[in-house]
Amino acid sequence: MNSRVLIAGVGMVPFTKPSAGAKYDEIGAAAAAAALEDAGLSYDQVGQVYAGYVYGDSTSGQRVVYQLGMTRIPVLNVNNNCASGSSALWLARQAVANGATECALTIGFEQMPPGALTAKWNDRPAPLSAFMSALEDVYPVDPALPMTPQYFAAAAQEYLDTTDSTVETLAAVAVKARTHARTNPRAVFRDPITLEDVLSSPTVAGTLTRLQCCPPTSGAAAAVVCTEEFARKHGLDARVAITAQALESDDEGLFDSPSAIALVGSGVTRRTADRVYAEAGVDPADIDVVELHDCFTINEILTYEGLGLCEPGGAAKFIADGDNTYGGRVVTNPSGGLLSKGHPLGATGLAQIAEITWQLRGSAGDRQVPGARLGLQHNLGLGTAGVVTILERLS
Repeated sequence: MNSRVLIAGVGMVPFTKPSAGAKYDEIGAAAAAAALEDAGLSYDQVGQVYAGYVYGDSTSGQRVVYQLGMTRIPVLNVNNNCASGSSALWLARQAVANGATECALTIGFEQMPPGALTAKWNDRPAPLSAFMSALEDVYPVDPALPMTPQYFAAAAQEYLDTTDSTVETLAAVAVKARTHARTNPRAVFRDPITLEDVLSSPTVAGTLTRLQCCPPTSGAAAAVVCTEEFARKHGLDARVAITAQALESDDEGLFDSPSAIALVGSGVTRRTADRVYAEAGVDPADIDVVELHDCFTINEILTYEGLGLCEPGGAAKFIADGDNTYGGRVVTNPSGGLLSKGHPLGATGLAQIAEITWQLRGSAGDRQVPGARLGLQHNLGLGTAGVVTILERLS
């Protein structure tokens, strides 16, 4: 990497329930147009496009950006499970930093079907077949239930069995998510909830109840990245930069010991976090605001530890002391996170980047984290793809 990469503009449409009928091409184009407008650029000034999505046919990215113009530039489509949007940004950042282009547009979008995630291809080997076999060694898998919640239910049970956390610890994460989402007009669920509400909602798998699981959502987000020279030449906002970023998959030791916590990506999170802290020259204690992948309450708790925000096994105290919210050690998911904002798979990573960018600019309104200068984004896809990004306010 031979140059610093700036976040010149971000855009995001309000996330919705699938029943609202949002179409991926419309919301994707709207988010991209918003990011370009925020940057003060026209589409013909963009050199490359990276589009992240999961539920879509090939060249859906072209379908989206052709509404902005047909300028012959490369359009790359990226599918990396729930980390697709961040993976698109990872590619765009490399292209800009290495001089392949001065300016790139990244888009993440998803038009999701209602209900739990299901496999769309049943006539070929499943990408997660090895994970499934490993899960069956440690958890009583119920084939009648959706699979994804069972991975995290198994991880939750393992965590509860090995720490002093309780089901109330997990439920408190969902309560905090709704509290933060209350002031986010782009979030799907903004009504406050209580511990009792969370624990008494219908069981999905194991100890996880419905209010501890992110909802299926449609939505889109986008970001424009560029070099410092391009920003100076065009008079762009140069306040926020990507200081460090890492993307990793699993190592060969994943299946050596039976652990559901390992299967849901805890090792990938820890390793990518260690890499970006070292690259940026910062400590977890330096981070002011975090947008992390809280697809289930247990994953937020595991991510606290993987990112070094609290000691291993220390989530119960971290939460009880209010260190995960305003006035505490670090504000986690001021947007409301996936649990309340929603989780349109391809859009999630770039929605996190948009929120951190607004926070570092000081333009997050009622959600603003006072004095935020360093922000961290964490996005995870089972199978596994994990992305951690550190953003910095430069001035």
